[in-house]
Amino acid sequence: MGMELYKNANHACIAFGDLVTGSGVQANQFMIVDHGEVALLDPGGELTFTALSNKVAQYVPLKGMKYLLASHQDPDIIASMQSWITRTQATIACSQLWARFMPHLLPMYMGDKVAERCLPIPDRGMDIPLGHSVIKAVPAHFLHSVGNFQFYDPVSKILFSGDMGASVGGGDVSQPVDDFEAHIPRMEPFHKRYMCSNRVTRLWANMVRDMDVDMIVPQHGQPFKGPEMISKFVDWVGDLQCGVDLMTQDNYRLP
Repeated sequence: MGMELYKNANHACIAFGDLVTGSGVQANQFMIVDHGEVALLDPGGELTFTALSNKVAQYVPLKGMKYLLASHQDPDIIASMQSWITRTQATIACSQLWARFMPHLLPMYMGDKVAERCLPIPDRGMDIPLGHSVIKAVPAHFLHSVGNFQFYDPVSKILFSGDMGASVGGGDVSQPVDDFEAHIPRMEPFHKRYMCSNRVTRLWANMVRDMDVDMIVPQHGQPFKGPEMISKFVDWVGDLQCGVDLMTQDNYRLP
């Protein structure tokens, strides 16, 4: 079974953080259930499909899944989409920038039908209805993808932050960060390379400070739980020089 990040009588957020084996990149997958309706967030690649589908089926029938939510287009996010779309009736929700590429991930016979199974998310984001609640698709463009979204659950007050906050080499999704300074080396190389610039990390930080968030849960590594750790992370990433901020002419020379 997965790990319950939140649960009440009608609503649950469940994490699966131990499904990648071998040389694949560790990734967390998430499921949100509200009044029996189910959304699966960033379902991952074929490496995780069998294990994840078996885990999900312990909670709900796969045919009854309502949404597959994709924060961006990386293989560890959506490479298994063909397996999910042919085994469920779920709608794919992803950035309008990536929706037109979705046929490349599906069988040929489904290519012309993708519009019927795809919910393109506009750049400004949107509310995605689930049960008696919504999942908010929150703009996170250029962090790191040009069409990037995070997903906020207003019931649990969890921000599923995709690659923002990702860490390597520490604990897993069941172990919230308890020593922020010690955690920085697990995040810093990734964020410096994959986040576009301080301008967008600062804009993101400003947005999150105005949100009611109890937990930030990235797709890789450990979550940030509680006001102290969330504030430390948001302040750190809001001040981070990264991406194009660090580029010089030495990075653009003929090899």
